[in-house]
Amino acid sequence: MYELNDNFFKFPGGYLFTMVRQKNERYQKEHPNADVISLGVGDVTRPLAPAVVEALEKAVREMGEEKTFRGYGATQGYEFLRRAVSQNDFQQYGAQIEEDEIFINDGAKSDVGNIIELFSLNNSLAICEPTYPAYVDTNVIAGRAGSYDVKTGQWSNIRYMACTEDNGFYPEIPKDTENPPALIYLCYPNNPTGAMITLPKLQEWVDYARKTGAVILYDAAYVGFIETPGAPHTIYECEGARECAIEMRSYSKTAGFTGMRLGYTVIPKELGNAQGNLHQMWQRRQGTKYNGAPYIIQRGAEAIYTGAGKEQTKAQIAYYKRNTQMILEELRKMGYTAYGGKDAPYVWMKTPVGMNSWEFFDLLLEREQLIGTPGSGFGPSGEGFFRLTGFGNYERTKEALERMKHL
Repeated sequence: MYELNDNFFKFPGGYLFTMVRQKNERYQKEHPNADVISLGVGDVTRPLAPAVVEALEKAVREMGEEKTFRGYGATQGYEFLRRAVSQNDFQQYGAQIEEDEIFINDGAKSDVGNIIELFSLNNSLAICEPTYPAYVDTNVIAGRAGSYDVKTGQWSNIRYMACTEDNGFYPEIPKDTENPPALIYLCYPNNPTGAMITLPKLQEWVDYARKTGAVILYDAAYVGFIETPGAPHTIYECEGARECAIEMRSYSKTAGFTGMRLGYTVIPKELGNAQGNLHQMWQRRQGTKYNGAPYIIQRGAEAIYTGAGKEQTKAQIAYYKRNTQMILEELRKMGYTAYGGKDAPYVWMKTPVGMNSWEFFDLLLEREQLIGTPGSGFGPSGEGFFRLTGFGNYERTKEALERMKHL
């Protein structure tokens, strides 16, 4: 008789965004004429940039010709894309990341879950909280998270670094010198709070990781939304980060690739310890379990780095940021306390006094046919908050805010 991975049975509930979608689907089934507006799940709505579409079409035609047809590609990604990434996403910011340190994937979420295969289950974790649920859930599945405490909403083997109003949504560096965390998750611009870290504060984390022998897993999926002068566009702007950091990025939000599935992970060649080299280990892992992202999609991503592609994707981001700024300003006019909305596509608002996150979700859906994301779904520190996204249509976002005024 086979046995199952009993870590799956430790979860107290379903995956956050699945639960939001199911509630929405159930409501619309019961109210078929309802006009529901979603500012919840962070899915893009603008069409792909023309430069990207042109590159995709050209690549499709290549695949239809014998002379230009391509079969299996390099597992690590095609050199033309890795070269563009190295030059545009890193070297222009003074970060010397080479082409062979970049691993193209089918979306950052995949590598967020897969990267932990490189590390022993004995490693302790430190996670900013509230947090993107996949950081926690993938470690639960792997068996690293320990047991779940219903009262606290936390896992026994995870060190939660609370990001609250009191600390400006910045995590505090652990003070425990005897048992420092081995793996540290950081996400900036932050999902869900919308906060952005400064270069000096990020340097403090790099210094801490080097001192304690930790690895920082740095999620920079929303880097395209940064507008604060001097804010770090990559952790490798920090001195010594090549010795302690893995950076993961996505084209989903910065170029509208949610339906295209493409991203990449950076692992510097010197990253490792006496046991082994993480760059080499990841190459081995990918060679065994991954066959690379599609050639056609990688050609589309390459077009993002052309002159036209840069301007067109910049315009897309500006469209979403206009939505986010409007959400932030209107909420504050209504009397809500709200944060974010500057360097990230999310607004992090406080729910009305005496109402928890899911109660506010139900109120918005039932009374105004609006969808957001309950803050408690991102962790205990998210209780009493609610996340709204700027990825919707501008006119629909404007209408959603008008509906909120009815509350």
